Amino acid sequence: MIQPAGDDFVKRYRLRYSLEALKGVRGEIGERAHSRLRALLEYRLTGKDFERSPTGIEVALAFSAGSDSTASLKILRWAGFEVVPVTVKLPQMGESVVKKAREAGAVFVDVPNYLEVIKAQMTKGAPICGRCHSMVMKAVEDYARENGIMVVASGDLLSSGLVSIYEKDGLVTLNLPAFLALDKREIIEIIGGSYELSFGCPLLWELFRKFPSTKRFSIQRVLRETRARALTPEMAAELIMDVLSR
Repeated sequence: MIQPAGDDFVKRYRLRYSLEALKGVRGEIGERAHSRLRALLEYRLTGKDFERSPTGIEVALAFSAGSDSTASLKILRWAGFEVVPVTVKLPQMGESVVKKAREAGAVFVDVPNYLEVIKAQMTKGAPICGRCHSMVMKAVEDYARENGIMVVASGDLLSSGLVSIYEKDGLVTLNLPAFLALDKREIIEIIGGSYELSFGCPLLWELFRKFPSTKRFSIQRVLRETRARALTPEMAAELIMDVLSR
């Protein structure tokens, strides 16, 4: 499944930081969840194997059926967590995505007024990805609260350190790839070794056509992930060329 980080100084530094962040939510998530997440981190640091029997701990995972959330689902289930993939139904979501989500056992939830909010952003020529993400995560958090689930996970690669796992408003957010200091190359290996790097959102393409200057926001995101070593320079170049071609 996942491999130890080896001698990579940056990854090891981030993993030790994740251990500190984990201590901060120990009381909220309980000993079983804390122990298993700590074992995952120690496995990344030292290669020491760990018990992976079912923990009985439910995790609501924001599941888009993309590479990052798919890898997060596989890792959490492998580690013994009872994962509920939560897929937010979006108007731009293709049938292939819906099919993958169903095959993963996802539950589907709605976001009220999603298209109206996003279209209003687009009319102004404003970036939409951040607003979309916040609306999606709120829907997943609402599902977790309604179903008594304490931990909400995401496939975020960037939110490392103290924001890789944290408590807010009665829920614990776990940004799993960042928590484990995973990069995109490792993510692709986990999901099977083949993945097309591109921006797949039709609403984003529409925004690019109407307001080409907004491409810079997506390029800046790619560059942030590259500086954080989540992407290789070659991956970054492929994604930037995809943005520029729209």
